Amino acid sequence: MKKIILPLFLLLSFISRAQMKADDVKTFTLKNGMKFLVVEDFSIPNANMYLFYKVGSRNEHQGITGLSHFFEHMMFNGAKKYGPKQFDRTMEFNGGANNAYTTENVTVYTDWFPASATETIFDLEGDRIASLSIDPKMVESERGVVLSERSTGLENSPWRLLSQSMQATAFQEHPYHWPVIGYEDDMKNWTQADLEHYFKTYYAPNNCVVVVSGAIKFDQVKQFAEKYLEPIPAQPAPPVVHIVEPAQKGERRITVQKEVANPYLMIGYHTPESKSDDYYALNILSSILSSGESSRLYTSLVDQQQIANQIFTDYGDSFDPGLFNIYAVANTNVSEVDLENAIYTEIEKIKKDGISERELQKIKNQKLMEFYGQVETINGKSNNIGTYEVFFGDYKKMFDAPKNYNKVTVADVQHVAKKYFTKSNRTVGVLKTNVEN
Repeated sequence: MKKIILPLFLLLSFISRAQMKADDVKTFTLKNGMKFLVVEDFSIPNANMYLFYKVGSRNEHQGITGLSHFFEHMMFNGAKKYGPKQFDRTMEFNGGANNAYTTENVTVYTDWFPASATETIFDLEGDRIASLSIDPKMVESERGVVLSERSTGLENSPWRLLSQSMQATAFQEHPYHWPVIGYEDDMKNWTQADLEHYFKTYYAPNNCVVVVSGAIKFDQVKQFAEKYLEPIPAQPAPPVVHIVEPAQKGERRITVQKEVANPYLMIGYHTPESKSDDYYALNILSSILSSGESSRLYTSLVDQQQIANQIFTDYGDSFDPGLFNIYAVANTNVSEVDLENAIYTEIEKIKKDGISERELQKIKNQKLMEFYGQVETINGKSNNIGTYEVFFGDYKKMFDAPKNYNKVTVADVQHVAKKYFTKSNRTVGVLKTNVEN
């Protein structure tokens, strides 16, 4: 049966009734500079809190690499009121759960809980922001944990080993050069002064955006925020990351040796930050290349030619220009050279001939359905609202996303492919078993 590709305006009409609007987000800023974005949603009796701290490995320097990720761990290890391990225990006792992650750009903490436990969650967060324990004994214990995480990850994950080498080759001046987890020697030598200064600088309330969604009234969120978080003093604004990665003037290549069944391949092209006018066209290009079994790379390399057994792409959110990455694993008895050349063949087709209107419409439909599928849940609301506020400078731009995807043309996609997917702008990494004598 032929698959019908619906026009975007028709899909919009199907979901317009459920569409969240910018006016549904209410905001306030505490006297200490901590900004809150609140969405009331009583569809279920639960709520969540996302805390976006604008600190990641890009805020580090050699000597203290890995501190952002380290504090992601430390934030669960006790403060003044709630001691070691009490954060998780109190959360679980109240029916809640939590998680956290660190990237090159941000550290994000996520709390999910019954709405009836909201005040307890504010108390927990206020305690660890105001008075996190940086006890030397706990520091040494957690230092061992992250050192083990680093060594185990590099040993067990070919992708982590390859991507770390790729980043270091693609970025030679910008702090995206080092891995989020940090360098081993730096991790072993962080001082107490390093830790205390870093926490005070980057875990200041004025460096955090908080999103609360769920079955709780705006006025109650504000009341709890003023009670538990406003007393925490603001700090001077963190130092600006001023280093700009120079334009790459030629292809860079790196080979990493590790015992693997088949070669791994990464190709990274320098591309602009999230605020760029090319963001949406590049996002669509990523989906054209690798989203689903009908995508260009999957169809050609996995399905038809059978020279790859994995292939995917990534163009993530970033404050500074980053990389558009293509990842692939060669099939049995296929060389990394043949796999790499096959990828370039598909890229050149887009650069030369563009894509079809049908392809573009299919991806636009996917993007739209993904977007509204995400913001139907309180979890998706908080994540998306916070992401747009932090990376795009204003949560209201989230509501322009469907329109911005719809504005992308076939010519736009071809343009960004030609602009960024050049030999001189790429870094290539290969991970394979050493076959040399």
